[in-house]
Amino acid sequence: MRLPSLWTGTGAIDPFRDMRRAMRRDMNEFFPGFGRDWPSVDAGLPAPAINVAETDTTIDVTAELPGVDQKDIKVSLDGNRLVIAGEKKSESDRKDKDWHVVERAYGSFHRAIALPFEPRDESVEARFDKGVLHLSVKKPVNQQAKTTNIEIKPGAPAAVAAPPKAA
Repeated sequence: MRLPSLWTGTGAIDPFRDMRRAMRRDMNEFFPGFGRDWPSVDAGLPAPAINVAETDTTIDVTAELPGVDQKDIKVSLDGNRLVIAGEKKSESDRKDKDWHVVERAYGSFHRAIALPFEPRDESVEARFDKGVLHLSVKKPVNQQAKTTNIEIKPGAPAAVAAPPKAA
């Protein structure tokens, strides 16, 4: 047997319905304009898109850096991290026109890629062509072609800890 409810069914009265509608209306009116009049914050460029590939002897990285001059790119090694940093500079003064849409980003960028080894300085080659940075990192000899197969045994581990009991 089902008990009747005051707030469901045909002709039922829901005392919270008007309150929910008012809250929904207020939220819809608030969020579309949220932050519209705030000054914009230039956070710089997002991290550049990269591709990382591996061969038997190298790790190859390509980074898309359209509109960035070669002199404004810095590639460095920090332990086992390959770091790409730089800056895309504005092409013209924005005060000479009344801009209606500005979608191109300017500013600094930074991207670090962790490598599975610590490369020597002379093992990294960098080239820049048509807005694409090409990096080739030679693997150390002991790092090349090292694959270990792990045997999978049947059954549960010998000592499985029981979950703690609730107090």
